[in-house]
Amino acid sequence: MRAVILLFSFCVILSASADAQPPPPLAQRSAPLTQPATSPPSQTVTDPVPVPEPSAKALAYYRSGNVLWGIATVWGLLIPALFLFTGFSAHLRTWAQRLGKRWFFVVSLYFIIFSLLTFVLDLPLAYYTGYVREHAYGLSNQTFGKWSGDALTGLLVGLVLGVLFLWLPYLLLRRSPRRWWLYTGLLAIPFLFAVILIQPIWIDPLFNKFGPMKDTALEASILRLAARVGIAGGRVFEVEKSEDTKRVNAYVTGLGTTKRIVLWDTIIAKLNEPELLFVMGHEMGHDVLGHIWKLILFYSVVIIATLYAVHRTADWLITHYKHRFGFDQLADIASLPLLILLFSLYSFLVTPIALAYSRHTEHEADRFGLELTRNNHAAATAFVKLQTENLDIPRPGWLFKLWRASHPTIGERIDFYNRYRPWEKNEPLVYRQLFTDAK
Repeated sequence: MRAVILLFSFCVILSASADAQPPPPLAQRSAPLTQPATSPPSQTVTDPVPVPEPSAKALAYYRSGNVLWGIATVWGLLIPALFLFTGFSAHLRTWAQRLGKRWFFVVSLYFIIFSLLTFVLDLPLAYYTGYVREHAYGLSNQTFGKWSGDALTGLLVGLVLGVLFLWLPYLLLRRSPRRWWLYTGLLAIPFLFAVILIQPIWIDPLFNKFGPMKDTALEASILRLAARVGIAGGRVFEVEKSEDTKRVNAYVTGLGTTKRIVLWDTIIAKLNEPELLFVMGHEMGHDVLGHIWKLILFYSVVIIATLYAVHRTADWLITHYKHRFGFDQLADIASLPLLILLFSLYSFLVTPIALAYSRHTEHEADRFGLELTRNNHAAATAFVKLQTENLDIPRPGWLFKLWRASHPTIGERIDFYNRYRPWEKNEPLVYRQLFTDAK
């Protein structure tokens, strides 16, 4: 799985964001959805919603999370460095050559064994972070069997993707050692599109059960809201996430015919209808404003720049340490740990830029959701609940914001919801022209 992350790790930022998690299809309705020409009702509660202080448990979760993030970051560099500087990667390649014979099978065998070994090495930290710690803080309902099954399923998906696609950059390294970074980066664009396209249909259902909304009245309200912004004829899906987590989330995902609106059953249980409609308005904003396309193009540029930096650095390292590495060219599959190590280092450096852009798109979606629903109070109370349920910190430190925050902080968002009311001052709305009932 590390090898897939090597070339397309910024896809993780898209999918790891709360709004970029993948879902099931926007199917055609038997009858078109219509929306009254009247404007949405204004909020009835005008008092600002205070940003709550974090609980002691949330503070402990935040602090321990920062420590674990630091450990995981260092660990992610140590593992490929270990394979590389001990010469074990070269030995693994030689073993793959004896068994695989042909180049494609050598690349595939190396990748499979490398991935299995790194999976085992990562397992204790992954188990503590994803299972033990989540249960200790009361955030998880997941059984050990479900956690183990999901981990193995994720490994299998990573192996399949790696075998299918890893040979491409190594073929480019052989055929064009000076321009491989550019061609690989360009290939990342259709790869990212393909992942977003197929993930709701082929990957997400491997981990959770997706089905129709149980609350048909709520579904109708969401679809009316979607029709107002041109997302008509779609289906709303409810995913059974309560078997895994107590966290809450919702999103719009997919492309074209795979586009869909998804709510976790946990968020349906915790938020009331006005709050859910704002959350869905925010998620619809991502779709209407073209954020998926913009993020793919943005991250593709970042990937190309990062691969270029890897290209310039890798040759120097190979020249100076080839006897220790056990290979003398980057096109050797034994170089995979070197590519991962360098890509991880440069990705770490550009992460603040990538996350800043992500936060910008999230702020735009917040503005869109407010202008669509005009319910500031529901927006603010929804995020008060999200803070409580997800053990979030309303105003984390600047290091957290630079390297970990793909969204504006909870405190910043609630502050914005409290003050942004242009319709009350007869000021123009930024996105009014995107609503079907615009006058």
